[in-house]
Amino acid sequence: MSEAVLNPAVVEPTPIPLGEWLPWAVFGGLLALIALYFVGSEQGATALFQGTYIHEFVHDGRHLLGFPCH
Repeated sequence: MSEAVLNPAVVEPTPIPLGEWLPWAVFGGLLALIALYFVGSEQGATALFQGTYIHEFVHDGRHLLGFPCH
């Protein structure tokens, strides 16, 4: 029979430096803002694209997130 390990090695996590994760956090924030624009504002006077294609594409997401639509 094998013996159970009574004192396992303690592994401490190493912190990730700010310079490594900050660019990814900024990139993720920009992607979130772009997604929020397309879901929340891409229609009517603030539309960047002609037609209603983007509005219809994100229509269910608008209702899910509570944006008024029609």
